[in-house]
Amino acid sequence: MSAMQSILEPKAASGKPSPLSFFQTVQSYQRSFILKAGVELDIFTAIAKGSQTAAEIASACSASERGVRVLCDCLTVMGHLSKEDGRYSLTQDSAAFLDSRSPAYMGRALSFLLDPQQVAHMQNLTQTVRDGHPAPDPYSMNADDRMWVEFARGMAPLMFPPAQRIAQLLRPALDGKPAPKVLDIAAGHGVFGVTVGETCHTAQIYALDWPKVLEVARQTAVAHGVSSRHHLLPGSAFDVDWGMGYEAVLLPNFLHHFDEQTCTALLKKANAALNPGGQVVILEFVPNEDRVSPPIPAMFSMTMLSTTPTGDAYTFPQFKEMCGKAGFAEPKLMQMEESPESLLLAKKP
Repeated sequence: MSAMQSILEPKAASGKPSPLSFFQTVQSYQRSFILKAGVELDIFTAIAKGSQTAAEIASACSASERGVRVLCDCLTVMGHLSKEDGRYSLTQDSAAFLDSRSPAYMGRALSFLLDPQQVAHMQNLTQTVRDGHPAPDPYSMNADDRMWVEFARGMAPLMFPPAQRIAQLLRPALDGKPAPKVLDIAAGHGVFGVTVGETCHTAQIYALDWPKVLEVARQTAVAHGVSSRHHLLPGSAFDVDWGMGYEAVLLPNFLHHFDEQTCTALLKKANAALNPGGQVVILEFVPNEDRVSPPIPAMFSMTMLSTTPTGDAYTFPQFKEMCGKAGFAEPKLMQMEESPESLLLAKKP
């Protein structure tokens, strides 16, 4: 064992402290950019098409053999590839999510998640913690921010599983009605409303978002054959008239951007737009009351601290209070195996 190995290996048997966690945490940013390089070079697709050795992959990706060997070895260490006798293969997850030909391809999400503006937020985190909010910067809630278009295009594949769950939950309330109206707030990629429209063939979907982002939602509706029942409401959710007579209002991944008072105001607006017995559907990262579990929802509060003036990852009791103030019956919390997020459904009496 080398001196460095002895330093980095945990010492659980002896019970002595180990710096392993420190080094893993400090170097974890490297993993993000290793994966980004693999996606940008289309390493995973090349392997899926039959290239297996470093030389074959390098040729397919127009890259150096040395660089590809080191990159693929690191991707193997990270669990994205398997290696045997010098030949690389995809894992089950990589085949599903990192082969660019897959319908569940997630590589495009990196353009949003690792955008230089996003990285800069974390580089400035010390000052953000001191101030309690980020300094004014390009990550803004405005209609011309290119990042929201990147978000809509890149994050869509991740949203299909929860969208399908939402559609199935709403189906009993929508089926049998001649033209039930469903409002998709901050529609983005359009996946949530479009999936409801696919599941309930009579539903009329109203998608609200900024004009440039709504173009992505429109394209999703066309691709899934529901464009004739997919209506666009361009503008800010705070300014646009939502209309009335909805059976469901979808609020996926939106409330976490705002403080509780603003969330309550948005929920009141949803209540006013719903028919009696209508439902508001909230998709969010919901940590436990201890705020340190489960890990992904708990850590999402840092994303909100570093990128929004007042946003947060809210607990279920906080959502119950907000829904109650907005006039909804007590919401139901539903965990999802297919996503680290949770669903909350509340009815208008």
